[in-house]
Amino acid sequence: MKSAGQWLVVALALMLAHVHAAAATRPLISAAGKSALSRYLSAAVDRGDVPGVVTLVVDREGVLYEGAAGKLDVARRVDMPATAVFRIASMVKPITSVAVMMLVEAGKLGLDDPVSKYLPEFENRQVISTFNAAEGTYESRPAKRAITIRHLMAHTSGIGYAMSNPIVAGLLQGTRKSETELPLLHDPGDKWTYGAGTRILGQVVEQISSQPLDVFLRKRIFEPLKMADTSYAVPPEKLPRLVTVHRRMGGKLVEQPNTPTQQAPVRGDGGLYSTARDYGTYLQMLLNHGRLHTAKLLGRKSVRMMGENQIGTIVVEEQPAAAPGVTRPFPLGAGRDKFGLGFQIAARDKRYAKLRSPGSLSWAGIANTHFWIDPSRDLAVVVLMQVLPFYDDACIRVLRGFEELVYRHLS
Repeated sequence: MKSAGQWLVVALALMLAHVHAAAATRPLISAAGKSALSRYLSAAVDRGDVPGVVTLVVDREGVLYEGAAGKLDVARRVDMPATAVFRIASMVKPITSVAVMMLVEAGKLGLDDPVSKYLPEFENRQVISTFNAAEGTYESRPAKRAITIRHLMAHTSGIGYAMSNPIVAGLLQGTRKSETELPLLHDPGDKWTYGAGTRILGQVVEQISSQPLDVFLRKRIFEPLKMADTSYAVPPEKLPRLVTVHRRMGGKLVEQPNTPTQQAPVRGDGGLYSTARDYGTYLQMLLNHGRLHTAKLLGRKSVRMMGENQIGTIVVEEQPAAAPGVTRPFPLGAGRDKFGLGFQIAARDKRYAKLRSPGSLSWAGIANTHFWIDPSRDLAVVVLMQVLPFYDDACIRVLRGFEELVYRHLS
């Protein structure tokens, strides 16, 4: 029979073996791989693909690679630091979706609740039945079913964006309504259409929590995760780290100088400023099934559900460029990918075997800020640029080239 001391030794040995096994299975990028990634970013800047870029590769435990190249401010010749602040736009959507899931876990709302339960103005919405593009007029009928929280999170509500839907663009020209006030493009649940549904989710969070959205996100997500550089406003002391936005016009990049004040509208579908490190921390929380270090935001079941198909047999559809100066057609994976609760889900496709794994989760921001989470490889990646239009060819080339190199050098 073993003594208490002997049992303690055995327990410690087993614990150390478990730690060593876990360390051995962590993804790694070699020194040569890191050098290759850095050279790639510098070459992208030298080619004129982008004026500047910051990238970050993380696993559950820490940073595997961090790189920055080019200029934060071209006119002022300011080099791009890894701590640069970017406008992350629609990368806010997955964060708002986590806020919603926190309220679901707390029993304060249900995914299949009608939105009108919390925001009565969404009751009895109409669906466009015919649209006259020349006159900007339409006919409508009652929707077959109510918009639910799940529809909003999965972009199947029928609410669109003017930048990527010509009907919405046409109606906004003839009315003073916002995108969320217009009749629906289709019955909720019938089709995938990218739109402002997450803006409504932000309003639901405010209604249920009795807090402004920015306060809820700061107290419940950013502060627990120590995301100190993420907010809807850039304080004066951080303005020197704010990247300028460029617009590609006639094949040339035209810089838009930063203004002295940077304050974005507080919305669930956009507006946040952040850094690669901050957003990487948020992604690490998801890789760790809803918790990071001492902070617990969600349970494992909720995180898993967010990454599961929520749109059934329909697929993510390519969205047209209704405003070509703002966006090109998007997203990658259209025609085959699914959508979860706030995330696009990569489908299996042999043509992209060198890239992110099937089941990877992603989304992006309009100035070409991108991320993906690859749970099967225990990996998350952030690629931040500040170039318009969305899905600019050169920016997508940088994204895909970096992605392929990450997996080529991952072990």
